[in-house]
Amino acid sequence: MTPKTDYAGVFAALPSPCLVLSTDLVIADANVAFCEVTGRSQAELLGQYLFDVFPDNPADAEADGVATLKASLHRVLSSRQTDHMTLQKYDIPIAGNPEVFKERWWTAINVPVLDPDGKVAWIIHRSEDMTDVVRARGTGHPQTISPGREAAMEAELYARARQLQQLNEELRQAHARERRIAVALQEAMLHSPDLARHPDIAVRYLPATGSLNVCGDWYDAVDLPADRFTVAVGDVVGHGLMAATVMGRLRSALSAATRTVHGPAQALEALGLYARSVEGALAATAVQVLIDCHSQLLIYSSAGHPPPVLLHPDGSCELLDRATDPPLGARPEHVPRPQANMTFTPGDTLVLYTDGLIERRGEDIDVGLTRLTSTLAACTEFGAEHLADALLARLDLTSGGDDDIAIVVVRLNGPTRRS
Repeated sequence: MTPKTDYAGVFAALPSPCLVLSTDLVIADANVAFCEVTGRSQAELLGQYLFDVFPDNPADAEADGVATLKASLHRVLSSRQTDHMTLQKYDIPIAGNPEVFKERWWTAINVPVLDPDGKVAWIIHRSEDMTDVVRARGTGHPQTISPGREAAMEAELYARARQLQQLNEELRQAHARERRIAVALQEAMLHSPDLARHPDIAVRYLPATGSLNVCGDWYDAVDLPADRFTVAVGDVVGHGLMAATVMGRLRSALSAATRTVHGPAQALEALGLYARSVEGALAATAVQVLIDCHSQLLIYSSAGHPPPVLLHPDGSCELLDRATDPPLGARPEHVPRPQANMTFTPGDTLVLYTDGLIERRGEDIDVGLTRLTSTLAACTEFGAEHLADALLARLDLTSGGDDDIAIVVVRLNGPTRRS
């Protein structure tokens, strides 16, 4: 009789450091090797958002470990394919002294675990600490490494080199040129320099399942004088390169208008007039919210777009739905657009999104809105990045949906000073 495999015991005994992550990137399990290499116990890791436990080193201005690992994990969620990471520097905080970081170099592989429906249920994150090897190569003098550890590192480097070689060949054969163009176009169109000055804003962009890596949904953020800034999302009808081209023109036009007019309503008025001259822009929707940190005021206007949600720390939600007008270019004559205000309290969270987040075939939109607010009510203590991941995971959209999706999550604060 074949004995039943103890998979929990096998995972615990694996010699390589491994994590099991949920689709919202919360640590579900950590094996002994991972605990040892990071100096953390399971009690300190389980149930924690990965990047809350392992943030970037604030003393390293060039630290990009969080961004690189997060991008890899999101590729796994969207593609449902294994993602191999090259050698990278990712310092970790010292156990018991989180303000002090120690230098660490890693290679890693992120593997999806699919459910019976083919959707990502878990991610296995397997890493190898290559710090000793990097330091030895840098100094030219070998460090004291046990024979077993040295053999494991050599085997890992050899295996990873073979894996990367195989993947590179597969990429060259899989219409690499078309994908590179699509990705470059998407990144160029969605680039928002002002976002870098807002660590409390998280954005997500997911094309419809099976489509090219570009779509007509978009997001943007614009800094304004006097401790004010705007966030916006929009949606162009259709998918692919044509919709993305229209999206890029509308997004740029709204960004320019925002810098020259006195509020979201006037900005959307200007955008609506411009949309009439853009083929493919008819019936596009958009919503913009101006955040005045000093007055703790939200000023907003919507052109046929689903209402943003203001999430309070007690789990209650308010819809920004008192200034909704038809989509861009829908009226034959120009009519001023409405605008409304709402106060906020520091600690509230503002969520903007496109309809792909809430709409389902054969379902009333109010059902989708209720599902969204109920999901947000369970995420009140999450930071912006964690909430964005949790929202997609709990709405079963980490691998995309039937429609394109764009999300902006803003953790609202009081007056700040930005350089």
